[in-house]
Amino acid sequence: MSPHAPGPGSPSPLRFGYGTNGLADLRLDDALALLADLGYDGVGLTLDHMHLDPLAPDLATRTRRVAERLQALGLSVTVETGARYVLDPRRKHGPSLLDPDPDDRARRVDLLLRAVRVAADLGAHAVHCFSGITPPGTDPDSAWKRLADGLTTVLDAAATAGVPLAVEPEPGHLLATLADFHHLRRLLGDPEPLGLTLDIGHCQCLEPLPPADCVRAAAPWLRHVQIEDMRRGVHEHLPFGDGEIDFPPVLAALAATGYQGLTVVELPRHSHAGPHFADLSLPFLRHAAPTPQGSTP
Repeated sequence: MSPHAPGPGSPSPLRFGYGTNGLADLRLDDALALLADLGYDGVGLTLDHMHLDPLAPDLATRTRRVAERLQALGLSVTVETGARYVLDPRRKHGPSLLDPDPDDRARRVDLLLRAVRVAADLGAHAVHCFSGITPPGTDPDSAWKRLADGLTTVLDAAATAGVPLAVEPEPGHLLATLADFHHLRRLLGDPEPLGLTLDIGHCQCLEPLPPADCVRAAAPWLRHVQIEDMRRGVHEHLPFGDGEIDFPPVLAALAATGYQGLTVVELPRHSHAGPHFADLSLPFLRHAAPTPQGSTP
């Protein structure tokens, strides 16, 4: 169990969502209705073959319908690009921006450009992405150059669309830590549309600082937040209470930053019981979050 179980509290200024990658067995319409019924503020929408397929025909028309549905349900949205096999049915998260073949890298760039257009049409607060794993035989300098070159095109589109690009440090990837994010930021010349996706579990897994300190350190670049429980040194997304994270200090630090985006529950490996975990997660987060100033706990 986590060191401190949350107690009851009033709604916090933080806005909570749930990722559709943890509801993969539901139709998108049903998933959105479920989250609205449970009281979530929004959704982390992973573009995938079962949920607003970014490669199928009539993307703009289908996106418009989703935008209307989100508005009717009162849900905010962020667009996520972590679908496992949407581009390559044989290679998880492939191709990436680091692949040796420029045509493969171009396919990932195209997906991210589609995601930016979808995000703009949905009124999303950010587009999430990640670097990918360094291919065998690729030296670090070449990998960083490929990443920077690929993201330059996407950042230009994001600037035009007015949607920030939120890069996620991912364990095992080239860009794995907050220090790696800052390395990328310097390589690119600190472009305004470049922001950060902070996964709270990843902070517990491998960052040298505790998760609450990671939140404070990341605050100036924070554009999207993912959240779940996790254990030190083990990259396994866990339901709240099954890992080691003490959530009240983390959520207090997040609220203190003034972050306005969604904090999205990230439980893709629990999709088989997605509705159950969506039902459990929101009360946990609300109880762990700080109460608004002037509220009575």
